[in-house]
Amino acid sequence: MDADPDPEDVRRDWAEREGQFSPRYYAHLGPNEVSETLGDVLSHYVGDDAAVLELGCSSGRHLEYLRQQGFENLTGIDLNDESFEVMAEEFPRLHETGTFHVGAIEDYLPDVADGAFDVVYTVETLQHVPPEDEWVFEEVARVTDDLLVTAENEGNGPTRGRDEVDVSYVNDDFPLFHRNWKDVFSQHGLAQLMREPTKRDTIRVFRKI
Repeated sequence: MDADPDPEDVRRDWAEREGQFSPRYYAHLGPNEVSETLGDVLSHYVGDDAAVLELGCSSGRHLEYLRQQGFENLTGIDLNDESFEVMAEEFPRLHETGTFHVGAIEDYLPDVADGAFDVVYTVETLQHVPPEDEWVFEEVARVTDDLLVTAENEGNGPTRGRDEVDVSYVNDDFPLFHRNWKDVFSQHGLAQLMREPTKRDTIRVFRKI
């Protein structure tokens, strides 16, 4: 692409997205290896009563997996309000028992109390945050009381982040900003416990110092 898209246009696109990468698309994909890693990490480090927040939860496939593993205090936020309509259809028990918000994390997090969640996690969400909104990473750390888990594309995929570029594009559609999340969150009082590269993403587990 010749020019970076306007961040507001990108947010609007995600809020209205249909087809590929939409809430229904992800619901039909179901849980994956990231879901399983999240379940293993949370089961090891926290109790099943832990307050868990997913940033960019879409229709909730990862939260549903955690619910099935016994975690019940689950919260999610997503830009696309269709996420929760699809959740009600596909994962009705999660929809009934969880707490969900529609909006941008940049608008939601500043109103959340310090350390409000034992666990915060993101799956391919922070990679969409543009440079001008990087202040929100400190907010992510602030609301995390214990564990932060990131599963983001850091440029390790076969078609992403090559030639040491900081941003790549998916289908000439939207940008992915490649960052080393250890470098980012070590600045905000978090220590990395684990790093696990996958074919698509890098999973990192951090603990509040």
